[in-house]
Amino acid sequence: MKQRLFPRFFFISLLGSVSILSSGFISGCAALFKPYEKRAHALLLPTVGSAVRGTVAFVEHADGMQVSYSLQGLVANRLYGFQIHEYGNCSARDARSAGDVFAQIQRLKKRVTDHPEGEMPDIRADANGVATGFIVVSDLSLDGIRSVRNRSVVILHLNDAPSTVTRRTALRLACGIIR
Repeated sequence: MKQRLFPRFFFISLLGSVSILSSGFISGCAALFKPYEKRAHALLLPTVGSAVRGTVAFVEHADGMQVSYSLQGLVANRLYGFQIHEYGNCSARDARSAGDVFAQIQRLKKRVTDHPEGEMPDIRADANGVATGFIVVSDLSLDGIRSVRNRSVVILHLNDAPSTVTRRTALRLACGIIR
């Protein structure tokens, strides 16, 4: 009785080629389905009497949200407030239509804090009146209850000694809606 080698050889080669192809498809799927980074941006335009303008970009990562900013038209070597406000409305000439600083956790009274989520670290203009950089924040996101989408970014003119009281009444220099 003669044993046929063709079917066995065919089966082994077919199995090998299927495993090679499947590993290629799996690695291709890994490249295709990379973790999706959520992104948003705001184009800041000057309020009446101001020359400040720029862009702010938001990218959500696993360890927090990176907020990158690039502003121009600032007074050189000066400190400015950088805030997220509760409404995505910059229609008022002085940007008061943006509302107060975003403070969702305080509003829900889930946690008492003296630092609202929308209060970003202050930024400083360089000798040319430009401020660029980034901040990583963990209190904000691009979806859910702490979302900054459809809110606004406001740049404030601060006095030499900034405090919470002066921030509420500070002159708003630029405003942009986060989309």
